[in-house]
Amino acid sequence: MGQGISKKSLAMISLKNVTKDYKLGKSVVRALQGIDLEINKGEFVSICGPSGSGKTTLLNLLGCLDSPTTGQVIVMNNDVARLSDTVLSRLRNKTIGFIFQTFNLIPVLTAYENVEYPLVLLGLSQRERQQRVLKMLDEVGLINFTKHRPDELSGGQRQRVAIARALVTNPKMVLADEPTANLDSVTGEEILKIMKKMNEEHHTTFIFSTHDSQIMKYAEKIYNIRDGRIS
Repeated sequence: MGQGISKKSLAMISLKNVTKDYKLGKSVVRALQGIDLEINKGEFVSICGPSGSGKTTLLNLLGCLDSPTTGQVIVMNNDVARLSDTVLSRLRNKTIGFIFQTFNLIPVLTAYENVEYPLVLLGLSQRERQQRVLKMLDEVGLINFTKHRPDELSGGQRQRVAIARALVTNPKMVLADEPTANLDSVTGEEILKIMKKMNEEHHTTFIFSTHDSQIMKYAEKIYNIRDGRIS
């Protein structure tokens, strides 16, 4: 069977006995140890653990940014290890949104342009890009900040731009790596409410890596990870 993104509908993500090793000098560090995990469409999931527990490594595997040392990572019914770089890139661009704790906005672009950028990569028309960008900026409460660059926005506003950028492609799932880590508790709560609202309205699957107790109270499922193992 040729390579391509499968249309068959099963669990959105399935990990089967996954390990991940990294070389550290002459030593090998096992970041993940025998992970089994299944996440379904529309779930709001939190992966919790202290620094060094393996949660970011796990998120990178779920987002097709890395591949396992052993075991299977199935995303949208596609075995990630069997896909070429080109197909993996298309899978990420069309179906996965990313939100980072450092926002990762492009400093020279306005809020509008930062949100528009992934749509440019997808080759959408200017009219469709404009409709989607303005709709998303309105949903995150930034319709009056379209021309502001990141250094003209607060931390909470920058994270809202990052959320809009992650969701503007209509992804099937959004991966958020410590999305409230650089925000005060009040702003973090506002950001979580926005994401939960979008999860409920758009049925987008949200998966967080965090040690923030605020996120845990919003999550439908919580997976605790320590020393590379899920409990």
